Amino acid sequence: MTARPRQLIGLLGTQTEIGKTWVAARLLAHARKQSLRVAARKPVQSFEPGQGPTDAELLAAATGERVDEVCPPHRNYPLALAPPMAADLLQQPRILLAELCAEIHWPADTELGLVETVGGPRSPLSHDADSVDLIQRLRPDRVILVADAGLGTLNAVRLSLACLAPLTVIAPPAITVFLNRFDAGNELHRLNRDWLLHRYGVQVVTEIAELLA
Repeated sequence: MTARPRQLIGLLGTQTEIGKTWVAARLLAHARKQSLRVAARKPVQSFEPGQGPTDAELLAAATGERVDEVCPPHRNYPLALAPPMAADLLQQPRILLAELCAEIHWPADTELGLVETVGGPRSPLSHDADSVDLIQRLRPDRVILVADAGLGTLNAVRLSLACLAPLTVIAPPAITVFLNRFDAGNELHRLNRDWLLHRYGVQVVTEIAELLA
């Protein structure tokens, strides 16, 4: 990994299809509008061909980078499975965490850099590591955990935060939970937010602007 961004964010989700890329792209686009120099990295991705833009394409559109800068072409696996599973079925070489980290390069003047993981905290992104392992290796300044706002949120967030506990041992990052698809008019959504904030002491936000702040 080359020159580190001034602020490095690691972004995870409590599970797959939770809206990680949606949140990441809007956060980066919002920061870019504030004249910050931004960059995004998706070290590895797997996807169903023909089902719309990939995560890397959405992130590139938000940052103004080339898609192959966001995710190296050889780390694209056109099969909707965990990347190491997809690599095996596609008869591609094994994916190793050290190689993924070595392939992350940042422009020298990056003010805000964001690395998006895959699936949930314990979803495998290589043959020897999962999303938490990647975040632990990168040691970001801040971790954003994207969660749903509805039924099951408290359990999913608390289990995910438990997975992230090793990050707090050395140079702990700030951890923020973003409740995606939050509806202030929904009583359950409000209760979930308030329980996380006041009963469990979790930093919770529900608006993209709050993340940037």
